[in-house]
Amino acid sequence: MEPPVRLASTGTIIHGVSVGEVLGVSTLAEARLIAGESGLGRIVQRLNVMEVPDILAWVKPHELLLTTGYPLRNTPQSLGRLVADLDERGLAALAIKLGRYVDELPEEMVEQADRLGFPLILLPNDVGFDDILNQVLTDILNRQAAVLARAEEAHRALVQVVLAGGGLREVTAEVAQLLDVSVAAVDGSGRVLASAGPPDHVAALRASISSEGSLPGVGRSRAFASVPVLAGGHHHGRIVAHSPTGEIRDSDVGILERAATVAALVVTRQEAVNAVESKYRADFLRDVLTGRAGATERVTARARAFGWDLARPVTVLVAELDPEGDERSAQDRLVACWTAAMRRHDPRGAVAGFSHEVVAVVDASLDAARVAKDAASAFAEVPPATFSTGTSRPSPGAETLPEAYSQALKAARVGRQLHGPGAVAHFDQLGVYRLLSLVNDTEELHAFVRETLGPLASDDDAENADLRRTLQVLLETNLNVAETARRLHFHYNTLRYRIGKLERLLGNFTDDPHLRLNLTLALHVLRMRGI
Repeated sequence: MEPPVRLASTGTIIHGVSVGEVLGVSTLAEARLIAGESGLGRIVQRLNVMEVPDILAWVKPHELLLTTGYPLRNTPQSLGRLVADLDERGLAALAIKLGRYVDELPEEMVEQADRLGFPLILLPNDVGFDDILNQVLTDILNRQAAVLARAEEAHRALVQVVLAGGGLREVTAEVAQLLDVSVAAVDGSGRVLASAGPPDHVAALRASISSEGSLPGVGRSRAFASVPVLAGGHHHGRIVAHSPTGEIRDSDVGILERAATVAALVVTRQEAVNAVESKYRADFLRDVLTGRAGATERVTARARAFGWDLARPVTVLVAELDPEGDERSAQDRLVACWTAAMRRHDPRGAVAGFSHEVVAVVDASLDAARVAKDAASAFAEVPPATFSTGTSRPSPGAETLPEAYSQALKAARVGRQLHGPGAVAHFDQLGVYRLLSLVNDTEELHAFVRETLGPLASDDDAENADLRRTLQVLLETNLNVAETARRLHFHYNTLRYRIGKLERLLGNFTDDPHLRLNLTLALHVLRMRGI
């Protein structure tokens, strides 16, 4: 025998009618529910006719299965297990005609249907399957058409909001009106960006956002629903809805998905605008910090348009990615973390991202190290990138910002050289390195190193680097031979031999304090190499 003909689409049907609604159609006016009353809310999305014994291989979830019992006429004992098998496969209900091939249903089958909430429907003998199929399918298709029309209307309304220049606030207001629910747009960190609806309902929605679980299954109403906002392969947050009556239906979720698509358009549009604005801010701040922005009055006035106050005493901070974390994604996160930290500590402060660093100009009365620590704690949540921070001296006004920027940049780079990745250094705490960093002619510094250290100035020979390390520890211990030997794990006589070799290369530094000073400075310059 051929397999049964499916009388509805084999694809997934999003919406349908409940078993209770099916029993309300005119052709089933005399039909009788004999078991499974608790399952009348099951959704019917398809219809199928059972004309083969191995029907289980052909059924699909949410089907209403019609049968005369003909395939089971010779094996009535199969009816006892049939209900459990159909329920396991997600069938909506079984409708059967008795009297022609099966006289009655086993008591075990009826009890099992009641226990599982699986509706068993007794069909009148004078009603043809074709009449049932036509009428129920018509109801399903009409329901689908109404849902699709509502979704299209909602989509047009939401798109119109965007075309009119609306943002997330207008999108959530439109959805709240369409669905008669409270709605919120939430970013990836759980922060509510916009909300709409009755104030008490919105308050309940906000309270639930952090603890919201997964959505209930298809075909069930719910009090809360959430759909992701996706754009460009990135998760930008969620659209969340709340109905105090618990009447958010699957069709409403479909409209929320349309709203999420429109919200993604709003988000990407805003990101594009932010990117342009960020470039203008960064370009302007770069001009200010390099002294190319013009007169002080023009700088302060233009800065005020960005919400910055550069007329007050300020401190410049430079956060520079450490080399091992120098990636584009890390730079974007660095900018975001510093921007958030500035919002918390100094809303009138300036902040902008350059190619490999972030520059912040903050109120001079603030604890700059605390601002840097705040940004670093957020940045450290996503390893492995780190950054070093440099702080300038207080700057009395916009005209001295270029000098302050230079100080902060040097503090960041020298601080990393002295303390390693993640260092926070103030320009005034750099000691002799501060003086060395003020020498703008780096070639002159390198010449001084070559003249003072001679062959030890380069790493061409591994022995030179080893001797340089010995010299450095000797100078750090004030020529204490015993302590130097202990630190380097050398025998005393080995160290004496090395001291003699160093003096042949560099001069009699053990007796010449001025030479020792020059050697110390040269070693400091070497540590600053690459700055």
